[in-house]
Amino acid sequence: MSWYDELVGRLRLTGPVMVAEDRALPGRAEPILVPGTHFVNGHPIRPPFPAGLQVAVLAMGCFWGAEQEFWQLDGVYTTAVGYVGGYTPNPTYEEVCSGQTGHTEAVLIVFDPAVLDYPSVLRHFWENHDPTQGMRQGNDRGTQYRSAIFTRDAEQAETARGTAAAFGERLAAAGYGAITTEITELPDLSAFYYAEGYHQQYLAKNPGGYCPVHATGVSCPVGLGA
Repeated sequence: MSWYDELVGRLRLTGPVMVAEDRALPGRAEPILVPGTHFVNGHPIRPPFPAGLQVAVLAMGCFWGAEQEFWQLDGVYTTAVGYVGGYTPNPTYEEVCSGQTGHTEAVLIVFDPAVLDYPSVLRHFWENHDPTQGMRQGNDRGTQYRSAIFTRDAEQAETARGTAAAFGERLAAAGYGAITTEITELPDLSAFYYAEGYHQQYLAKNPGGYCPVHATGVSCPVGLGA
C-alpha cells in the first residue's frame, strides 16, 4: 500500500486532522497581492478602515459563498476572504487546500455597529452554515473548511461563547450534535492572510459559481446568549 492510499484510508476512518506546527509548510515573507478595493462596492478591503467601524473574522466553510452572504447585509462596509488560524505565513490557496498550513478559509467583515451590531453578525454566521460538522461543510472536507470565530477583543469573545452555548441548545433540540466551532483570539489583523485576488468577491465576478450554504434551518434570535 502506498503512503497516499494509507492517508486516504486513515482520513476515511478519522476525518481530516490538523497539521502539527513543526510539520506545516514554511510559506513566505511576502504577502499575496490583492486588489485594493471591493469589486462590488468599491470600498477598501485592507485597513485602515473608517473610524467607528468594527471588524469580525468568521470561518464557515467555502469562503466564496460565505463572503457573499455578508456583503449583502445592510451595515456592512466591506468584506474580504483569507486564511486564518494556522501556522504558515502568507499561504497560497493550493497550500491551504493541502491541509499542511493549519489555516481555515475565512471572511473579514467590516461593519457599522450603529446599523448592524456584532450579535447580529454572529446570528448570520450561526444560521448560514452547520457548526456541528467538524472539519468539513457538506461535501467539502478538510481542516480548511472548519467552523471558527476569530475574536478581536474580550467583548467579542464573551458574545461568541454565549451565543455558541445558547445556539447549541437550539441545535440539540432540533436533533443536531454538539457545536464544533473554534473560538480563538485574533487581536492582530496581520494574522489574517488575504487570499488571491481572484477569490475576492468571487461570486460577484462569477455569478454561476458553485458554493452552497449548508444552513441547518435552526433560528438564532439576535442577542441570543448575550
